Amino acid sequence: MNAIERIKSQLASAPVVLYMKGTPDFPQCGFSAQAVGALRACNAKFAHFNIFEDPEVREALKTYSNWPTFPQLYVNGELVGGCDITLEMYKSGELKQLLAEAGATA
Repeated sequence: MNAIERIKSQLASAPVVLYMKGTPDFPQCGFSAQAVGALRACNAKFAHFNIFEDPEVREALKTYSNWPTFPQLYVNGELVGGCDITLEMYKSGELKQLLAEAGATA
């Protein structure tokens, strides 16, 4: 399975997927930590993928999403955005609504 196929498989595995640096409990950058914080504040259930564990996926995601930075948040297979967009949506209430519509909130 090539990197793009792995990305598609990961996105199909859960309604909400966060590609991040590190893990939710041990984020390896402040932006990833903030994105996790927003998701947790919404009581979201989400899958995560540590981009440091698969350099091929890390590089392929930049092309797949046409988004050069991490974290990258996907809901129902669609790119929502990075840290800034995630935080803006959290502050406005849009993130919680989007997550609820995806069936990803507790």
